[in-house]
Amino acid sequence: MSFPRILAVDPWNPDPKAIGEAAEFLRCGRLVAFPTETVYGLGANGLDPAAAAKIYAAKGRPSDNPLILHFSSPGDAESAVLVNGRARRLMELFWPGPLTLVLPSRGVVPREVTAGLDTVAVRMPSHPVALALIAAAGLPVAAPSANSSGRPSPTDALAVASDLEDRVDLVLDGGPTSVGLESTVLDLTGEQMVLLRPGGCPVEEIEGRTGGQVLRSGGNVRRSPGTRYRHYAPSVPLILHDGAGAREKALAFGGRIAWLGMDGPEILFAPGETDGELSLRFSTPENFARGLFHALRVLESSGASVIVAQRPGNEAGIALALRDRLERASSGEKNSGLEN
Repeated sequence: MSFPRILAVDPWNPDPKAIGEAAEFLRCGRLVAFPTETVYGLGANGLDPAAAAKIYAAKGRPSDNPLILHFSSPGDAESAVLVNGRARRLMELFWPGPLTLVLPSRGVVPREVTAGLDTVAVRMPSHPVALALIAAAGLPVAAPSANSSGRPSPTDALAVASDLEDRVDLVLDGGPTSVGLESTVLDLTGEQMVLLRPGGCPVEEIEGRTGGQVLRSGGNVRRSPGTRYRHYAPSVPLILHDGAGAREKALAFGGRIAWLGMDGPEILFAPGETDGELSLRFSTPENFARGLFHALRVLESSGASVIVAQRPGNEAGIALALRDRLERASSGEKNSGLEN
């Protein structure tokens, strides 16, 4: 395994020299992985078709899957997309933060970023390292999650390095991410706000602060990453505890059964049927979301033959995004492609 260069940075007060070096990499068309509040991103110059193409090659990502374009200010985003009053209001309320907005393109973003669409997904992250890097580079940064397509998204620098190895030129290590799941994606191209992907910004908060309704379905999912393929999957089977034969399915694998959820495995298994050393529990949906991808990586490397995961009991707040990620990562996911 050939690891990339990893450069440690203070997540709250990133060293200008380190940020400057990483920014120069971006300006030269190279790939830089960096922390955001959601997950680590694999960044390239979002206005350079050749640089953006390197992202797809490094990840093994389908070319019909658009990239999110990251900015260091709302005003900068207006150079790439047409921003109406509703979009501007959402930017004022939720940027910087884990909310991505799909808006009509001004035609300056290459098709390697938009996947040939007439829309662009734009976001302003809140992580100090991400903001400093984008500002220093002086250009929008195209960045999906910094992992091999199909794998759990990375929430620390080691996960980036182990997945991408030397296919990424530099990794900025700002420690573990705070949200743990990707951003919420809203389509704003029509008369109503449409949810394309649940994520770190709860739908209820968007509705409460704007006074508008977010449609939970009916949008064009091609406009959003992370919506059309099975992904986030560990290398061992993941079965969801949904009361439909999950116990029998897990026992049929034999070997060591791992458990992941807010309750203990005793809600489904008899004593001794699961491996106590491979049981991970979380106290809140927020903690579950923050630790999900890291937990999947830990359990897949622990000798487990199968992972059984408990779905959250409701779809409020971050639980909606958590359910989405678990369903897409599970062995029962209907879609056969891989991406993210």
